[in-house]
Amino acid sequence: MQTLNFWQKLYIPEILRGMWTTTRHFWANVLGNRHTVTQQYPEQPTYVDERYRGRHRLMRKEDGAPRCTACMLCATSCPALCIHIEAAEHEDPTVEKYPGSFTIDELRCVFCGLCVEACPCDAIRMDTGIFALAAYDRGNFLYPRNLLLGDDEPINIAEGKTPAE
Repeated sequence: MQTLNFWQKLYIPEILRGMWTTTRHFWANVLGNRHTVTQQYPEQPTYVDERYRGRHRLMRKEDGAPRCTACMLCATSCPALCIHIEAAEHEDPTVEKYPGSFTIDELRCVFCGLCVEACPCDAIRMDTGIFALAAYDRGNFLYPRNLLLGDDEPINIAEGKTPAE
């Protein structure tokens, strides 16, 4: 173990060095030499990268039917267990099954993207760019199949809407 000399025991040089760093940052901010990172949200929209994992959505086939085949791979790969699927028999004999109910609990979701990677038919995506997930009730965070397909729109409190509107 290295022994400390007299000046190192006093910590005076380190205190002065810390005070110099603080003073330097203070004057840099006062004189405006630094770029501020404040954004006036929601008046100025925030840039969202195209790879950002936002709210989920389900894709449709060309005929308008849900692309999901209820294979349960997304629900199996989800570490938060937030995807709940109930398979149902399709009336078309060429289609084996389809999701009778498909629900995602956004409060449990950790937005890891494993469900998107596990889906063999590219039925689920997280590329909506929606990051302001807000609601008045916890039940509004259970997204059913019709909302994930885009048939319904959730109440967006971030845009100033209330449930009465």
